Amino acid sequence: MLYEEVMNSDLVEFGNMAPQQFLIGLLSAFNNRYQASADRFFKEITWKQFFAIICINLCKESPTLKELAEIMGSSHQNVKQILLKLESRNFVKLIPDEKDKRKQRIVLTDKCFEFCNQNHEDSQQKINLLFEGISEEQIWTTIKTIIMMERNVEKL
Repeated sequence: MLYEEVMNSDLVEFGNMAPQQFLIGLLSAFNNRYQASADRFFKEITWKQFFAIICINLCKESPTLKELAEIMGSSHQNVKQILLKLESRNFVKLIPDEKDKRKQRIVLTDKCFEFCNQNHEDSQQKINLLFEGISEEQIWTTIKTIIMMERNVEKL
């Protein structure tokens, strides 16, 4: 059931809920729904695994586990589990850092690049559907709002 349907159903009573609280709930519910939808889209890997690949690919040099966890906004332990699954599927390799052998760098494999190339067009179509009817101005407003909220998370 879509969140809008939940809001208008007899299942819940929002009463005088503040818009800030409502937005946090909406973001959480959206995240869950999006993750479930993306997990169905990618047959070989999960959305979280694909998000890790996206983040690795954005890095100027192959990141360490600590760096990737910071970029993803997740714990070291969660990212390690994601990477172990990606490594078992031959999507990433962990290689020793050339300067500091105690560190490991995360490298995307040829299989990963092939997977991304094969799914790029379909993935882009899904993103276009997701943002259908939403203006670029609305998207930028949402981005700015979430960035401001993220800054405030540090104060919690």
